[in-house]
This record gives sequence, structure tokens and C-alpha cells, in this order.
Amino acid sequence: MKMAAFLQWRKFVFFDKDTVKDPADNGKTFILPKGISASDSGRGHVVLGDMEGQIWLMTRSLQLTSFQAYKLRVTHLFQLKQHSILVSVGQDEHGINPLVKVWNLDKRDSGNPLCTRIFSAVPGNKPAEVSCLSVHENLNFMAIGFTDGSVVLIKGDITRDRHSKILTLHEGSCPVTGLAFRQMAKVTHLFVATLEKVFCYTLSNKEYPKVELDTHGCALCCSSLADPSQDSQFIVAGDECVYLYQPDERGPCFAFDGHKLLTHWHRGYLFLLTKDVKSPNKSGFGSGESSLSEKQVLTIYDLDNKFIAYSASFDDVIDVLAEWGSFYILTRDGKMFILQEKDTQTKLEMLFKKNLFVMAINLAKSQHLDSDGLSEIFRQYGDHLYLKGDHDGAIQQYIRTTGKLEPSYVIRKFLDAQRIHNLTAYLQALHRQSLANADHTTLLLNCYTKLKDSSKLEEFIKSSESEVHFDVEIAIKVLRQAGYHSHAVFLAERHQHHEWYLKIQLEDLKNYQEGLRYIGRLPFEQTESNMKRYGKTLMHHVPEGTTLLLKRLCTNYHPNENLMEKISLDSSLLNKANSEEFIPIFANNPRELKAFLEHMIEVDPRSSQGVYDTLLELRLQDWAHEQDPEKKKVCQGEALSLLRSDNTVFDKALVLCQMHNFKEGVLYLYEKGKLYQQIMHYHMQNEEYGKVVDACKHYGDQEGCLWEQALGYFARKEEDCKTYISEVLHHIDQKNLMPPLLVVQTLAHNSTATLSVIKDYLINKLQRESQQIEDDERKICQYRQETSHLRSEIQELKASAKIFQKTKCNMCNSPLELPSVHFLCSHSFHQHCFESYAESDAECPTCTPENRKVMDLLRAQDQKRDLHDHFNRQLRSSNDGFSVVADYFGRGVFNKLTLVTDPPGSKTVGSLEVNLQRDLLIHTKRNC
Repeated sequence: MKMAAFLQWRKFVFFDKDTVKDPADNGKTFILPKGISASDSGRGHVVLGDMEGQIWLMTRSLQLTSFQAYKLRVTHLFQLKQHSILVSVGQDEHGINPLVKVWNLDKRDSGNPLCTRIFSAVPGNKPAEVSCLSVHENLNFMAIGFTDGSVVLIKGDITRDRHSKILTLHEGSCPVTGLAFRQMAKVTHLFVATLEKVFCYTLSNKEYPKVELDTHGCALCCSSLADPSQDSQFIVAGDECVYLYQPDERGPCFAFDGHKLLTHWHRGYLFLLTKDVKSPNKSGFGSGESSLSEKQVLTIYDLDNKFIAYSASFDDVIDVLAEWGSFYILTRDGKMFILQEKDTQTKLEMLFKKNLFVMAINLAKSQHLDSDGLSEIFRQYGDHLYLKGDHDGAIQQYIRTTGKLEPSYVIRKFLDAQRIHNLTAYLQALHRQSLANADHTTLLLNCYTKLKDSSKLEEFIKSSESEVHFDVEIAIKVLRQAGYHSHAVFLAERHQHHEWYLKIQLEDLKNYQEGLRYIGRLPFEQTESNMKRYGKTLMHHVPEGTTLLLKRLCTNYHPNENLMEKISLDSSLLNKANSEEFIPIFANNPRELKAFLEHMIEVDPRSSQGVYDTLLELRLQDWAHEQDPEKKKVCQGEALSLLRSDNTVFDKALVLCQMHNFKEGVLYLYEKGKLYQQIMHYHMQNEEYGKVVDACKHYGDQEGCLWEQALGYFARKEEDCKTYISEVLHHIDQKNLMPPLLVVQTLAHNSTATLSVIKDYLINKLQRESQQIEDDERKICQYRQETSHLRSEIQELKASAKIFQKTKCNMCNSPLELPSVHFLCSHSFHQHCFESYAESDAECPTCTPENRKVMDLLRAQDQKRDLHDHFNRQLRSSNDGFSVVADYFGRGVFNKLTLVTDPPGSKTVGSLEVNLQRDLLIHTKRNC
């Protein structure tokens, strides 16, 4: 049991008192009906019962209506709050015979409320006066207390006789002074108060078990039932204390002394009416009656917040009712007073003026003030404590404003170095509620570092991931700037800020081995990007480890901690970086680069050409710097094998071989690229005469001008090159590669070349020319004879008749039979053979193929004649003659031609072709 001292409670005026005025009587004081004996309120009206048996209903506009409920008087009224049901107790005849009547105020009977039930309230067979009445809101229970100590319980539908049962629940010798139903979930309790004791019955149990809660009771009208804010406890007001009861035990106790006349619980407030100690003591039955003009004090208590909300003196109060949002005090002189509660903001302002912030906070919570209103109270309370110098207390109040009050308002107050611990507490609260921004995180970490509070700092950054309420990246930046690298690394690793982790490890801590290990644990994409960023640094400090990681990254990468997953991975899902992109990392590490590239082409022979080109350059460098002949030969073989792999870029490989003067590689590439002239020029530059001739022998068939260039080369040499010149001339003569005049002109520039050098060449040439002339003359004579013979035949055909003496068909070689077909060419055919094989009626089938060849040749000569003229016109008019020649070359115009010599006197096509070839030769010579 706890006891609260009444003398410690502060007193306020949270209600405005006013006398109720009658709006229908020019604002004069409203007068109640005379002889009020009972009262209650609910369902939008006040119910009054008088000594003449009438029940009065008063509306909010103070309009009164009445009906005769009893013949004598009304003693008790109970208005249900959830139903328009009114229960009354009164007398219709003299003597002790109280009647209970149940009224339905929504239904009418002859203009009056409908009375749905009437029964006599008698405990057993003994008549007794009714002392108190209570009805359950579910209409299934009604309890009536009597002055002889009995309690009658009506169970069932209280509005009907047939569906209810009446039983005596309690018997005793002491008058019953209070009854109250308590419903919690499905359990129903009935509290019973007498002058001497307090009981509780459990009505949801068929046996109605009884619990005696206390051995002292209360006077009539001095008990009530609290609302759920006080856990629906039963309130009993004694002269010394006010007790609260649970169904099974006594609860808290409040030391409110004074002789209690009336007790009510309305809307969270406890109303106590006590005698004024200054007035003379006047007694009555059960302390419930008082004589006229007796001063009484009405006090309103807030039990939750422990203060007195209002206190005032009244004359002879009948009852205190709550309706229409206000409280009404009825007095025996017929007046009615209204108490209107001040609004919450007004009450708070009154508390603020007295600096009662704790009480204001409690009041605001009990009034269910919104979070914004509460935050403003906390702010004012914090400001008050701050001005008093209680910075610790102030920061606690400011912490309660987080989420509502702008943090900068608080932070500015505590930026002083002496208040840094308070600022730290506030910033911690912001982070706990995930309300901190980047600046707040920065400030908090700076507070930790200035306080040298490593434990708090570690607690802050090592909180579980579900409790992280700050921007991790900002925290890492601040810790790094403050020199707390280990803490920053912890945060970066834990929250997978890989970039920050590596930046701190490699740039600040210089822990290259750990940085490399961390990169090897990352997923493929992040490992690739970080190696591109930090590869050079790692290669400089950890070359072997970096090279190994790059080999993994560019072949089949898997993070170190997930190596076992390789087994289940499909080969089509391999993670493989482009090895060529990492070559710049090895700028100062050629040995590691060579090992890396050799590994790449070994694992993947289809590596990019850049890999092969770079490896070729490294091998050529090794070859160029190697002094040991044996090792140099090995390096040469390695370089050549790389060239023969056909994976290098031709142009790059050629440039590399030329830069390193790698003769074997240069010659191989020239041959591979069919650059036969370059091969010969290479030997010429190195004055390797024998190899010049060998090159002409090897590649002369593919490129005939090599012999001519070789002759020109030896002709320009002042040394004795007769042997080589003779050999070259021999091949030129055999293949008829140059006109003799051009050979003589070429050798005329060599002072050492005498006539004896070309003597044999010229003699052979002249002999062949003579032989050619004789052959040509013989053919000319033959052609002339044939031409003459043909002319005579033509003339004979024109001048004389042709006698056909053929006896066999030239097609089937059978004897001719009529009808037959004869041609002037002396060929004869059966008509059916001719019709079967002839392509034209005018041509001999036997001579047609040969005649067609001649006609095609003639047409070709005509076209070439036109082509030559067009070519000459284009060549003369064009600014770029070479492009014209190249265009005709592309069309195959200058392919090898067969020349036909026309009979004398006709225009020769051969001369035109010779001219065309001569022009081409001249242009070709100029461009070589």
C-alpha cells in the first residue's frame, strides 16, 4: 500500500465557476425545482427526482419537463450512460415499501416515458429502506442496497420481469452505503461498501464468491468507481483517507482528511465534498444529511498528476453531476453552478509561470497532448534548467525533444568545451533515433576524440548493424581525419566500404600486404576496379603477391573465402578480366610483367594481340641485352616462336623488330607480309650481295621487278660486282624482263661495268631477236598465202557455180539422201540432221564454232580500241594519273592479251596494244 500526503499537493484553479443563468428569464439565476431528493445525469440530460414523486428531465438548454413517477416521493435515480434507460426507486404508499421502476425514455406512454417494469424492492420478507442503487451498463445486472445491510441482485434483463431473477446476494447488520459494477473483459465484479466494511463479489462465477477487502467502510454517497485510467478501481472516501480497491486487494491510499459528504469520479478527476472546518459541526444519518446554510468545500483532485485542480466553498450541495462537457453543482437553495475546465494550453501556461515543468509534462501526457506540444514543454523546461545552470538536467530535457526541435537550437548552447559531455549525450540521442545527419555524426565523433573517450567511441562504432544510426561514410572520414585509423578501418570493413578500407590501409597505414589480401576477398567487379586504382602501388611494394592476384583476376577469379564455390560454378560463368588493361601496372616491373604475360598466353592462347605484342617487346629487350651467345640464341628462338604464333599485330611486331634490329624477325615478317621488295632492300642496306640475288631467285616469280631493281642496285655500286651483274642479266635474259636498251642504259651508270659484262647478254638477245624476226616473216608469208587463197576462193564463189559432190552427210557420215542441205563451205547434211543440230538456218553447223571465235575476237578488238582511246583521254585530263591507272588495273584491263595480226593494209590492233603496254610500263617504272 502506498500513501500520498495531501499537504504536499499543489493547488490550482483549472476550472471556471459560474452560476447557471436561465436564458428564458432574461439571464436571471436558474432555479431548480423544489424538494430535490435524487439526481443523476446521462444521455444528454440531467434527471431530478423530488419529494412529490415527480421525475424532472432537464435538457442542455435548461428546459424542464416532468412526469409523475410515484405517488409519494422519489428516493433514488440511476441513469445508464449507454442506454436511454432510467431506473428509479420511490414510494407509492406510506410505510416501508420501496418500488423499483424501469423507464425507457425513448418510448412514450400517454406523453410520458414508458415504464417497462415495476417490482417491489424488499430483501427477503423483511421490509427495509433502500440506501443505494447501481445498474450494469449491459442491462443484465442491477444491485439494490438496503439500510438493514442486505444487497439484492437482479440478474437477467432488468427491463422485463420474465427474463430476470431476483436473489439476495449479501446480508449484514450494517447499512449498505455504496454499490458499483466493474467489468473487465468477461469478468464482472460488484463492489459493496457498508459503514464498516468493503466487499467484492465475482458475478461471472455462479457461486458468487465474496472477498472482504477492508474492515472499515464509508458514509452514504462516499464511494464511486474510477475509470480505466485508474484501472477501474473502487473508491471509498473515509474521514481520514481515500482508499482505492482492486477486486482482490486494496490499492493505493491518499491522505485526504476531512469529513466526507459526497464522492464522485468524473472524467479522470476525483470530486470530494467535505465539511468546512470553520462551520459548526452538524450531524445527520450516516453523515449524509446536513442542515441548511452549511458551508461545504468541493475539492477536485487529479490523482495521476498529484495536484488539486480546483477547490471552492458551496452552501449545502445536493449533488455534483457531469454532463455536456461541464460539471454542475446542485445546491438546496435551488441554484445550480457550472464548472468549466480550462483548456490544456491555459493550464500549461499557468504551470509554466510557476516553473512547474514536471507537472506540466505529466498533465500534458494525461491530456494526451500531441508530440509537438510535449516537445515544446520539454524545450521550455530545458531552457529553464539551462538558465539555472543545471546543464545536465537541461540536456536530458532537450534529448526528449529530438525529432521535433531543431538540433542546432540545442547544439549552439553546448558548443563550449566545458559542456562537451552534454553535447555528446544529445548527439548520441540523435543517432539512436536515426535523426542525425552527416554534420551531427562529424560533431559527435569530434566530441569523442576531444574527450579521448575511446571506450565510448568503440561502443559507438562497434554497435550491432541493426543499431547503427549514423552515416558510416561520414564517420570513417572523421575518424581518418582525427587519426583513429584502426577505428576507421574497422567501420569500413564491417560495413563493406571497400574503397575507404583500401584508402586507409594503403595511403595512411601503408599496410600493403593487408590491402592486397582484402582486395583478393572482394567480388570480381570490385577487385577489378581496385586493382586498376591501386595496382601500381601494390606492384611497387608487393610485386609477387600482386602478380599472383592479377593472374587469378585475368583467368578465372574467385574470392579467396569462396574458393569452394568453384566446384559448383559453370564454366560459362567465369569471371575473367581483360589482361591487356593491367599491363601499365607493370611499368617498372618487367620481370613480373613477363611472367604475367607468359602465364596468360599459356592459360589462354587466344589472349588479345596486345598481350602478345607486349610479350614480344619484352623478349626482344631480353635478346638485345643478353651477352651470352647461348642464352641469346634461346631468346631469339622465343621471340621467333612468338612471331610465328600469328597472334601479334603485324605492324607493331615489325616496328619492334626494327627498333631492336632483330634481323631474323624482320625478314620473317617481310616474307609473311609478302613484302619481297623490302626483303631485297633490307639485304641491299646491309650490302649482302649474295642474299640480294638469292632474294630475287626466291621471290622473283612472285614479283618480277626484283631482278630489275637488283640490276639497278648493282649498277650503282662502284665496287666490282660483275659476277652478280652477270647472274642477274642471265635471269633477266631468260625471263625477258627488260628491253635490251633499258639494260644498257641502266649499266651505263656503272664505271666498273664494261661491255664484256653484257656482251654475252646482247649476243643472245640479238640472236633471239633475229630468230623471232625470221619466224615472224615466215608467218607473214604463210598468212599472205592463206589470204590469197581465201580471196581466190571468194572470187570463185562469186563468179562461178559451186558443184556439190559430197556423197556423205558431214553430221552423221551416212550417204546423202534427198532432201539434203549444202553450204558453200563444201559441207553437206541430211535435212533432218541439219534441222536437229543447226542453231541457225543461215550457218553451217560445222563451221559455226570457228566463225563465232573469229567474230568474238573482232568485237573484242573493237572494244579495246575504244577502251584505249578512253583511257588516254582520262589519263590526260586527270590531275592524279596514278589513280586512273590503279582503277583500270582493278578492272583487269591490263591482263595478258592475245594479239591477232591483221592482213597488210588494215589498221592493226596490235600496235595499239603495244602502245598501251608501253604507257603502262613507263608509268610503272616511274612509280617503282
